[in-house]
Amino acid sequence: ACCSTSCPSFWWNPDKFIGPAGLLQAYRFLADSRDTAQEERLANLDDPFSVFRCRGIMNCVSVCPKGLNPTRAIGHIRNLLLQRAT
Repeated sequence: ACCSTSCPSFWWNPDKFIGPAGLLQAYRFLADSRDTAQEERLANLDDPFSVFRCRGIMNCVSVCPKGLNPTRAIGHIRNLLLQRAT
């Protein structure tokens, strides 16, 4: 996806960082009220190379031909993880 190839965090850690496209897809499931695996999904994303590796540079948003906003989705996942930790 062009969002991942434009992401500096993905350039530096391509073998560890999921990338904007993968995290946007993960959020699609997390935001679905019918999803029964939210806790498991959040546990899989609770990793220093997951959402917290995103620096909010927003290159992914600039290059997305569909006008999607992975940075916003990543922020929502961060909030879910932080709420889960408290």
